[in-house]
Amino acid sequence: MSALSESRLSISSIQLIRKAVLLILVIGGGFVAVFADSLWPDGGFAHEAIELAGFFLIVFCIVGRTWCSLYIGGLKNRSLIDAGPYSITRNPLYVFSVIGAVGVGAQLGSIVIALLTGVIVWAVFYILIFSEERHLVSCFGVKYRNYMVKVPRFFPNFALWRDMESLTIKPSNVRGTFVDACVFLLSIPICEGFDRLHDLGIVPVLFRVP
Repeated sequence: MSALSESRLSISSIQLIRKAVLLILVIGGGFVAVFADSLWPDGGFAHEAIELAGFFLIVFCIVGRTWCSLYIGGLKNRSLIDAGPYSITRNPLYVFSVIGAVGVGAQLGSIVIALLTGVIVWAVFYILIFSEERHLVSCFGVKYRNYMVKVPRFFPNFALWRDMESLTIKPSNVRGTFVDACVFLLSIPICEGFDRLHDLGIVPVLFRVP
């Protein structure tokens, strides 16, 4: 098997694992959304404030992921990207996704669920990152190893910021990333619907958290 074929197989495997994990998270998150509720009364200040904060986190995630896609320019897995958001963290797309996950959890009006959602998504992505790093090392060798030493895996180091004089933008990538990220917004009507079902007593609340 050629190196190129192995590389493609590696990318395919990582993508399949990511999709499978995300499917599990969606199912688990759906269970929480159906049967969990916040200790804070729906319509009260605390409940609404948490939801609003979550909405802004989701918007921040959408904007952030779209911003990252400007630097990719169709070069992902073909050229090492180490400028802009990629100069302060090796996985900015995942960072913004975790922020969005916290915002999704916050739509249930619970700080605990919001933080738990973020931690779970972070843990899953953190595990996947190791597989991706092995693939990138095989692609870029010493250049990527040096990048790993300099730039943190996840938590940004803003002191490392460096930018490019110009960007080659691939509009289809930017649009695709924006549309994909907007899926986070679906959590708002879905969680509102479950809140309504809880209020009407149609769906039982099995546990409440602050």
